[in-house]
Amino acid sequence: MSSQNSGTAAAGSTPADAAVGLLRLATAGSVDDGKSTLVGRLLHDSKSVLTDQLEAVERASRDRGMDEADLALLTDGLRAEREQGITIDVAYRYFATAKRRFILADTPGHVQYTRNMVTGASTAELAVVLVDARNGVVEQTRRHLAVAALLRVPHVVLAVNKMDLVDYDEAAFAAVANEFTGYAKELGVPDVTAIPVSALRGDNVVDPSAHMDWYGGPTLLEFLETVETGGQDEHASARFPVQYVLRPQSDDEYRDYRGYAGQVASGVFRAGDPVVVLPSGSRSTIAGIDRLGATVDRAQAGESVTIRLATDVDVSRGDLIAPAEAAPQPTQDVEATVCHVADKPLRPGDRVLLKHTTRTVKAIVKEIPYRVDIQTLEKQPSPGELHPNDIAHVVLRTAQPLALDPYAAGRRTGSFLLIDEADGSTLTAGMAGPAFVDRGGEVGSATDRCR
Repeated sequence: MSSQNSGTAAAGSTPADAAVGLLRLATAGSVDDGKSTLVGRLLHDSKSVLTDQLEAVERASRDRGMDEADLALLTDGLRAEREQGITIDVAYRYFATAKRRFILADTPGHVQYTRNMVTGASTAELAVVLVDARNGVVEQTRRHLAVAALLRVPHVVLAVNKMDLVDYDEAAFAAVANEFTGYAKELGVPDVTAIPVSALRGDNVVDPSAHMDWYGGPTLLEFLETVETGGQDEHASARFPVQYVLRPQSDDEYRDYRGYAGQVASGVFRAGDPVVVLPSGSRSTIAGIDRLGATVDRAQAGESVTIRLATDVDVSRGDLIAPAEAAPQPTQDVEATVCHVADKPLRPGDRVLLKHTTRTVKAIVKEIPYRVDIQTLEKQPSPGELHPNDIAHVVLRTAQPLALDPYAAGRRTGSFLLIDEADGSTLTAGMAGPAFVDRGGEVGSATDRCR
């Protein structure tokens, strides 16, 4: 686990690098762990709530007979969520401080909505997992941590909530943190930071707590503002899924223009780079890169650009442009870990559509070798079929080759969706390769965070 100063900029990065940019994060927690209240407190205390929003929450709270504003109402937007006091759907919140911009995916806590966490965490660089200090790590906590590990979320924050209900006891915090980080170690989660908080009272959410002098680490917001982000996609091998072919023809000025538009999934492309177009294997060189009407020398992960090639090779939507010397090997045989999200079961022999980046091909489920028991992490062989929230290993055969990376090497180009051929609904979220990183990675003592 991170040491006490893990909230500062990492070695090799400048303070300016850590203090600007965008952080995508997801929150998760079991029912009644206080997740909506934590998110509401984070928005409120960071001055990210509009006056009319706060007034509406205060009115609704008074109507319920409450003396104080129920900050959970800032995030539970659906009527059913407000009435039941639970989070049902993923809610995205946008806020900013002087140091960083944030996109927060607030995901549900109920077990039947675990699949929604896959949606929220699939693009997250950090996951905040809440645990009630009184209840400790429960089955749903393990499930949420397993999903974060499965999706290779780079950073995990354990927010031990409701510390006010255990008299801000250090031993209670350390017990929860030790159990959580032990399970995280089994899953191979690389970075866990534990923070004791009280969302209701505001302790260690935005402002430091006056009740926990034994804790010397950052508040939740301080950690979110300073954690290192963005390195994974930028330092991975360059990948560019082609979304659209630009061939104006009608305009004399651009009659001979041919460009391939899309978003850089990972890495960096530069003018003059030798590249290969997959799955055909045609080779060329980048003649130029256009962005927002201007020619640029390079394009990096997350940027939407148009790439021009030096030769007229056959390129279509769904093709992948990659460095000639660091390209994935196209294949029709796919082994992957999946999280089943549909009510309809998935069985061997099912014919599906597989959507990978901008390419969609037909596929068949050849085999489901095992399902993963979230509690024990044991493999349950030959489950026969998958049900909602099941995590399992599957073997697929596609009708056409795919330029698929291992998910551990690239989240964008290592992930895919299985889609129902009949109605177009999403069945399963897939990650190419094994379920979790190798176990036994170093995760420091939980008490490191409270000294």
